Amino acid sequence: MIYGGGPMYVEQLREAIRAFGPIFVQIFGQGEAPMAITTLPRAEHVTGDDPVKLGRLASAGRECTGIRVRVVDDADADVPAGTMGEIVVRGDLVMKGYWNKPEATAETLRGGWLHTGDVGYLDAAGYLFITDRKKDMIISGGSNIYPREVEEVICQHPAVFEASVIGVPDAKWGESVKALVVARDGMKLTEPEIIEHCRRHLASYKKPQSVDFLPSLPKNAYGKILKRELREQYWSGRIRQV
Repeated sequence: MIYGGGPMYVEQLREAIRAFGPIFVQIFGQGEAPMAITTLPRAEHVTGDDPVKLGRLASAGRECTGIRVRVVDDADADVPAGTMGEIVVRGDLVMKGYWNKPEATAETLRGGWLHTGDVGYLDAAGYLFITDRKKDMIISGGSNIYPREVEEVICQHPAVFEASVIGVPDAKWGESVKALVVARDGMKLTEPEIIEHCRRHLASYKKPQSVDFLPSLPKNAYGKILKRELREQYWSGRIRQV
């Protein structure tokens, strides 16, 4: 069973493995680099209680044959293992360019590398961990907060079915962290409960400052959560948009 389109939360992936067995294969690609940039093969989903293997379930695996993957800073310089940056890709699967958009092509393919717009890091063994889209990062009081990290923690709560984390306007900090949560059928959750759950597992500045509960989260045809739709109601009418 192949999955992709976005990082799967580890808790949900482990639940799927318990239900169906280790039959999963993850692939990471883009329209600009179709099919597989990296892959996490079936064998990597057999983890037992090995903490290293369990940790790698959060990754998108390693680069495929003939593909090079780097993680770079804003100056396109490589960052050390474990350091966040933009994921860039090179190989025969990368597009020639956007149709009739030379400026966008030059920006995306600068230096001969596809700049994916995804933020993540490589570990010392070359496993790629995708954190978020660059545009989804929350900047609160000058600190970078990656929604996926907060979402992973929220999804560990047994009463949570799914969650999405976004940045909303904040007069003091610029943005604050808001969690949008869907509870499992028949279960009750409260805002203080979610915030306290996150406080126990995250640095305090990363925990949600507010929580809204929804019956469902908006998704596109591929099942990706539409964060832009979630953000619109909070940023509508503001001079600054994210």
